[in-house]
Parts: sequence; C-alpha cells; structure tokens
Amino acid sequence: MTLVRLDDVTKSVTLADDSTLEILRGISLKVGAGDHVSIVGRSGSGKSTLLNILGMLDAPTTGTVAFEGTEVRRMRAGRLDRLRGNNVGFVFQQFNLLPGRTALDNVMMPLGHARGHLFWNRRRIAADMLERVGLGHRTGQIADRLSGGEQQRVAIARALVRRPVLILADEPTGALDIDTGASVMALLDEVATETDAALVTITHDLHVAARARRHYRLDAGRLETADLSLAFEASTLAASVPSSASEPEEAS
Repeated sequence: MTLVRLDDVTKSVTLADDSTLEILRGISLKVGAGDHVSIVGRSGSGKSTLLNILGMLDAPTTGTVAFEGTEVRRMRAGRLDRLRGNNVGFVFQQFNLLPGRTALDNVMMPLGHARGHLFWNRRRIAADMLERVGLGHRTGQIADRLSGGEQQRVAIARALVRRPVLILADEPTGALDIDTGASVMALLDEVATETDAALVTITHDLHVAARARRHYRLDAGRLETADLSLAFEASTLAASVPSSASEPEEAS
C-alpha cells in the first residue's frame, strides 16, 4: 500500500529582489508501508524541504501530494493536523524539544491528544520508549540540560512513541558518535519493522544511507535513483587510509 505519493512536485520561493529560487524541480516519489528509503545530497540541496513536504508540514508550489490515496490539498486544516499527528513521526535535525520540560514530558507530548490506551498510559509508554533509546535513567532531566546526543535520542523517542506509519528522519545521527548512531539507526529500523512503518532518512552520511533498501540522491532540486555502493566503498577506503601527518619521517 502506498502511504505517501508525490507527483511532479516543485517548490520555489520569491527572494527579496523579486527573483525566484527553485528548490525542488519535478519530483515524483512513492513511499509504501514497510519501505526504507534514504535520500542523500549536499547541504542546501533541498533535502529538508522535501522531507517537510513528505510529512505535510509544507505544501508544494506545483504538483500533488497524496496520503493513502487522498490529495492533501483537498483536506481541511483540522483533518490534516490530525492525520499528521496520528500517522507521521518526525525526527528533526534541530531536535525542537520543549525547553524547561523534562525528557519524559517531551516524549509524552504526542500522546497528550491520543485516545484510550495511549492517553491513559502515556507516562509508562513514554518511559518505556526512553528506556529503548538508552535514557531510562534521564527521564526527569530538563531536556535543554542534556547533551546534544541525549537531546537527539529524546527527539527520536518522541517521534516513535505513537508508533507512526511514516517515520521521517532529518540527519538522525548528526549529533551522535558512531556507536550511538548505529544503535539509534538499529532502533529506527526495529520499530519500523515491528509496525510495518515506512522510514525515510535524509542524511549526508553514506553509512546511514546504506542501511536503506532504496537510495536516492537530491541534486540541484532533482531526485534521482542512486547507487551508493561505489561512493560507500570510496568513503570507507578513505577513512581507512592514514593521514600524511601520521606517516613516519624518512631517516636523514
């Protein structure tokens, strides 16, 4: 089943000098239940804009966006807000945590408008998710007093707590060390598999991108299928070659 579909989507903005900046150009993409898609691209290539359109936080200039077969532009604002809140989990690059509130409060937030079991058990469900990201001992800590890596894990727990059908992750390991980043990606994969959710990852890290089953590259606003194998091998080889600074000096 196709969850979200983009057809010939463009996005442009008018600059102060009345010129037009084209961010996305003619993008078509289908993401289905259980998909794991990665999108790589340079900084400023439009990756975050594309993610926001996939998550229905932003609207395209032209083209159509459909969620489970219904065009988003035909939805009233209230229905769209409910659909997004119930079905889409965002992992933002900037975390967007509530300042002055605890890690537990932040993860509980998406459950505040839930119904039934999710609402009445929101504290336990949020605590369990923090445990899964390795922060069970930090539930009562004020979020903005946590380290960058810990804040990222709180943001991931918040994105997953409602078991969304579509998980959108913008540089989900950007603030994490290699080992923690690997465990976080494994968690995203695990939760997506448990619920047959789609996972779309925006990243510049080829190691993260390579975990996906479908790979794309965004360049100059255009989305193309990417073969990451050669680039991944090159980056791995470069990382394994010692720098010239570490080479022994020649005997005089």
